[in-house]
Amino acid sequence: MIRTKNLTYQYPASKPISFPDIAVEAGHALLICGESGCGKTTLLHILAGLRQPTSGQVIMDDETISTLLPAKMDQFRGRHIGIVYQQAYFIESLSILDNLLLSPYAEGRSKAQTIAKRFNINDLLFRYPHQLSVGQQQRASIARAVMNQPKLLLADEPTSALDNANCSLVIDLLLEEAVAHDAALIIVTHDDRLRKEISDTVDLNAIVH
Repeated sequence: MIRTKNLTYQYPASKPISFPDIAVEAGHALLICGESGCGKTTLLHILAGLRQPTSGQVIMDDETISTLLPAKMDQFRGRHIGIVYQQAYFIESLSILDNLLLSPYAEGRSKAQTIAKRFNINDLLFRYPHQLSVGQQQRASIARAVMNQPKLLLADEPTSALDNANCSLVIDLLLEEAVAHDAALIIVTHDDRLRKEISDTVDLNAIVH
């Protein structure tokens, strides 16, 4: 469903980072682990089309998305990729419902309400982001990421700021969404608690130099 081949990325005045080849099928999850600075977020940004690799390929459903022009990549991302960030990055002046509906590819108010009910945030839709706890914000962030029913769901450190109860809740939601919508799920993290939840793991510390 998504796979990479010979990916590298080089920041100015730095040595290139070489990433291992990965492959994740629809409905499955991959955990990419590593300490800060090992290239986890860089890899996630390449998979999301937010950065172009220095060399190599990102392929989704037999389409090489890493060579798409920026406008085409933006359209592809909006239709097929959902991203959950470590911090929610909501627009503070909008309600949670309006934040969910911002994407031009979101399926509308009824879809938002259905997703919110599934994530147990339906009573929070008319609150503003600052009125939510960190755990509630992260659930809302996942809800926003799946509004377009993505084929690929990417999560960047989604649990590192959460206590154990909210960590389990968030990872369960991500895994359930991947299975329910036949999406590939890739999580980058240094949170070792997630190793107990996802068996397919790549440790970048041991590979990236």
